[in-house]
This record gives sequence, structure tokens and C-alpha cells, in this order.
Amino acid sequence: MDIYIDNRQDKVQIEEEINIIIEKVAREVLSLENMSLDYEISVSFVDNREIRELNKEYRGVDKDTDVLSFPIDDEFDLEGPILLGDIIISLEKALEQSKDFGHSLYREVAYLTAHSIFHLLGYDHMEEDEKNIMREKEKEIMKKLRIFKDNKGE
Repeated sequence: MDIYIDNRQDKVQIEEEINIIIEKVAREVLSLENMSLDYEISVSFVDNREIRELNKEYRGVDKDTDVLSFPIDDEFDLEGPILLGDIIISLEKALEQSKDFGHSLYREVAYLTAHSIFHLLGYDHMEEDEKNIMREKEKEIMKKLRIFKDNKGE
């Protein structure tokens, strides 16, 4: 599995453990879905201003959000990893939410990563039954990685 991380913001300090948990979450999600690890994912960290612009441009919603997912639907038959898609995380929003929910930034980024990868795999939460399926899968990933409200999976 190849994960490319691009930090395009300067408001939130990124500890190495954040990069590590992104890969762990990606592996667990693909494993849960009985998929190979032969995938490539791009993760970009941005601030609220940039994610608001992207949200407006691609979803028509003029407000900031925590995460956006952009699946790649190409049917190219290339050698090497399959391009799964791009994840855009506002670290500024993730930090705000971690404080609101009373847990760590580490836990919030882990959850947002799982949430986004499920979106890249085609899951959605527009209907209540879809939302319940997605939430259960997200919870299972967090439980498998032993990431709870008050720890970092240690």
C-alpha cells in the first residue's frame, strides 16, 4: 500500500504518529473489506479556508467541513497499486472537533481517515440504513486499533 501525505496547512502541528495511524487505519479498512493492500491513497492536510473552497467547488456547499473524499473511478489496467482516491482533511477542523468531543487529535484523524476510506470504497450515509452500516464499520476499525476516546491505541 502506498499512502502519500501532503501537508498544505500551517495551523496545526503534525506529529509523526498521525502519519502512522493513517496507514494503520487504511490497512484495517481494506482488511475488513477483504481487499488486497495493493492500493494507493493520497491524503492532504489543509486548513478550514481551503477545505471550504473545495467544499464549495465540488459539492456546492459554502462552508468548512472536516473531511472530503474523492474516489478515483478510472478503469485503467496499469501495473502497480490501484488508485483508490484522495482524502482531504482539515486539521484545523479536526482539532476543533477533537476538543468538542473530548478526545485527541490523533483519535479524530484516525476516525476521519476510516470514514473517508469507506467513502472511497463506495459507502455513503445519505440514507439511515447506509449510515448505520458505515458507522458500525467505523466503530469496528477504531475498536480493532484500540483507539478510544482517551488514548492513542496504546
